[in-house]
Amino acid sequence: RRRVGRAPKPGAPLGWRRWATPKRAALALLALVFGWLLLSLVLFLLSSALNRTSPPGDLSASLDSAGYPLTSANNILVLGSDRRQKNSKEPGAETSGPGRSDSIMLIRTGAGHAARLSIPRDTIVEIPGHGLQKINAAHAFGGPAESVRVIKRWLGIPINHVVEVNFENFPQLIDAMGGIDYSGGCVVSRIDGGFSQGGYTLRLRAGTHHLDGKQALALARTRENLCAPNQNDLQREEHQQALFNAMKSRLLSPSSFLRLPWIAWDAPPTIISDMSGPTLIGMFAALAAGGTPPTRVFKHPQAEVVPGVGDGLNVSAAERHAAVTQFLSG
Repeated sequence: RRRVGRAPKPGAPLGWRRWATPKRAALALLALVFGWLLLSLVLFLLSSALNRTSPPGDLSASLDSAGYPLTSANNILVLGSDRRQKNSKEPGAETSGPGRSDSIMLIRTGAGHAARLSIPRDTIVEIPGHGLQKINAAHAFGGPAESVRVIKRWLGIPINHVVEVNFENFPQLIDAMGGIDYSGGCVVSRIDGGFSQGGYTLRLRAGTHHLDGKQALALARTRENLCAPNQNDLQREEHQQALFNAMKSRLLSPSSFLRLPWIAWDAPPTIISDMSGPTLIGMFAALAAGGTPPTRVFKHPQAEVVPGVGDGLNVSAAERHAAVTQFLSG
C-alpha cells in the first residue's frame, strides 16, 4: 500500500525557490570572484619566479632588516635607470654599466603607514671615494647598493628593500592596465633625442589625458619641458608622483578587476627587486591599503655649481630633517 506523507504547506516550494535562487547566485558570484583572484595570485607568483632578477651588487650588507610589508613598516627605495635605448642616436646610448638613476623615490608602507618622498636626481651629496657628486651618480658608481648606502647616510634613515623599475617593460604594464588617467599642465618633451634621434616626442596639452604605456614612460622620463623651460627637477619629481597616484587609482578601480590576471602577469618583469614574490604581494597590498599620501618633494633646495660636476641642488640639513620627520610619521 502506498504511504502518503504529510503534504507540504501551501507555497513552501515556491518560497524555497525564491530563497535558494538568489543565494545560489551570490555563492556562484563569490566563487567566481575568488577564483579570479586566485588565478591572478598564481600568475603573479609564477611570473615572479620566471622573471626574478635581483639588483646587481651585494645588497645584503646595505639593507636593513624588517618584517613583512603588510604588517610592519618598511622603507622602500624605488629607482629608475636613465640608460638610453641602444638603437637611439642620442649620445650615451651605447654606454654600458648600471647608468645613473633617473628617478629616486622613497616609499614608507605597511602597518598603517603611507608616505612618499622624491629626491631630485641633481641633489649634491658626498659619495665616498668620489667627492661631491649628484646623487644619481651613486647608481653609476656602485649600482643600487651604493645608492642605498649614500641615501641612508644622507638622510639618516634605514632602507629595507630596493625596487628598480625596468623601463623597457614599463609600457607593457601600463597597457595591461588599460592605460592611466593623468591631469596636469602642458608638456612637450623629447625622450632619447626625440623622433629625429630615434627616440620619442611627447606632446600633452594642459588638462586630463588617458595615457598609454609609451606616453606614461615618456612623461616619467621627461627632463626638459619645452612648454615650461624654467621648470626644474622638482616639477619632474611631482610628475612622477602623479603618475604613481594614477597607477594606484587605476589598479583599485572596478574596471581593472577584469584585467587583473594580465596585470599580475606583466607586473613582475617591470621591476627588479631583492623581494620575493610573496613579499612583493605584501608590499602591493600594503600600498593599496595605505591610501594616497600627499606628494612630497624638497621644496627649497638652493642652486649649486660643483666644479667638474655642473649645476646641482643643495638641500639644507634643516629641510632634510623636516622631510624625514614627515616621512617616518606618515
